[in-house]
Amino acid sequence: MTGHIKILNDPVELVPLLITFNNADYKKIYELLNKAWLTEEDLGMYAGTSTVTECLTILKKGNLIEEQWRMPKPGEKPMKEYRATYSKFRASFQCSMGDIGDLLHIAVSNDEGLRTIVDSVEQEIVAGTTSIGDISRKYGVSPTFIKGLAKRIPGLDVKGQGMVLLDRLR
Repeated sequence: MTGHIKILNDPVELVPLLITFNNADYKKIYELLNKAWLTEEDLGMYAGTSTVTECLTILKKGNLIEEQWRMPKPGEKPMKEYRATYSKFRASFQCSMGDIGDLLHIAVSNDEGLRTIVDSVEQEIVAGTTSIGDISRKYGVSPTFIKGLAKRIPGLDVKGQGMVLLDRLR
């Protein structure tokens, strides 16, 4: 166990935590990573390959894990291994009830309406509109809502004041 404290200064940082601990498989993976360095293959014994990949993506976006290369035995390929970075949590932020409500909804909802918004946002980014402010104004939602979506969706992320599409082959 690492003993580091995750300090949240932005409510958007709650989204990866809520997603992780709202899914039994993701929670199990995090607990395993809190005990030892493990590869994707090691984690595959506890959950399906796609589940492990999705979980690691969410954990990376939340800066909740660290990675290193495992030294291979002679003749084998090196593999990345992962470990949870934090074992404690502290929040130090203030936001509107509307923003926290949006973030909780984004993190735990299965609402198909969110998928429609995500598809539209992805199309905006491909078309060249990457500004979080511009996208939020176009869809009539808060910038916090757009950032929260980026933290939930594996193919999106926030870089500064803009949105980016991540390489889906990672």
